[in-house]
Amino acid sequence: MKSPTGTTLHRRRLGSHGPEVTSLGLGCMGMSEFYSPSHMDDRESIRVIHHYLDTGGNFLDTADMYGTGRNEELVGRALAGRRNGVVLATKFGNVRGPRGEFLGVRGDPAYVRQCCDASLQRLNVETIDLYYQHRVDPKVPIEDTVGAMAELVAAGKVRHLGLSEAAPATIRRAARVHPIAALQTEYSLWSRDPESAVLPAVRELGIGFVAYSPLGRGFLTGRFKTLEDLPTDDYRRNHPRFAGGNFEKNLQLVAKIEELARHKGCTPSQLALAWVLAQGPDIVPIPGTKQIKYVDENLGAANVVLTAVDLREIDAVLPVGAAAGDRYHAQAMAAVNR
Repeated sequence: MKSPTGTTLHRRRLGSHGPEVTSLGLGCMGMSEFYSPSHMDDRESIRVIHHYLDTGGNFLDTADMYGTGRNEELVGRALAGRRNGVVLATKFGNVRGPRGEFLGVRGDPAYVRQCCDASLQRLNVETIDLYYQHRVDPKVPIEDTVGAMAELVAAGKVRHLGLSEAAPATIRRAARVHPIAALQTEYSLWSRDPESAVLPAVRELGIGFVAYSPLGRGFLTGRFKTLEDLPTDDYRRNHPRFAGGNFEKNLQLVAKIEELARHKGCTPSQLALAWVLAQGPDIVPIPGTKQIKYVDENLGAANVVLTAVDLREIDAVLPVGAAAGDRYHAQAMAAVNR
């Protein structure tokens, strides 16, 4: 499918029997929280979502925890009258209090059902196309959680199931209960951990892979040269890879990406996204943005063809483990199922 901007958006299927989505999705999290919250504008965010859909994109990603429900409500408003043909993904599992405080992870069946009904109401839809468990609850057997999710499929409230940040052993156990269409995990030029065990596991099981933060939370775009480029209320100021000496070391990686992008005649963002797309036809990155110009730039990555020589050069300057700092702070890393 060719978009009005001239970008050819191909389709990729998530899993053996999952939904068919455009090769680049749209992550909506930053529209409601975390990234420059003082610069949020719901009206503009809805314009961004509409522009993405108008250019041929069809895959939207949200979660009940983003903005403590506000992001789902925003996406619901954007989809009013435009639901047809959109693959809508949301998540449950991260529990937040009335003031937005993080209260841990839940995956018990009663909570699964409660969260699904609440998300359907906020999104103002009858069915969720792809429903993820956002984080694995270590206190609840994954079989119980996925069993409850499977009941939602049987009830017609959900079409396909997904997991997020789950370990290979957990994924295998889940897939024995009900088909899993997609695993969502952080994956980018500076977060290549899934390559060792997670990607081989999902490929063996016929599960699609959705790559979140494919631009390294914006760092790989080359737009941040100092920490002062981030607003004071931006959560990335407290992120390990944006902190202290790590920031300076990671800037050196970005400089290499910028040089490679110049040689390819594309932007650093497009090179980073094209690299993710080149890792396999079963991988779909979901870059997020709040600006239309970056939607167009990101979608342009679909036209960047990386040769075997290009990929070897990129791998030489950005090998596994190249980034300085953990991808989350200690508390958040503790919630990742490993």
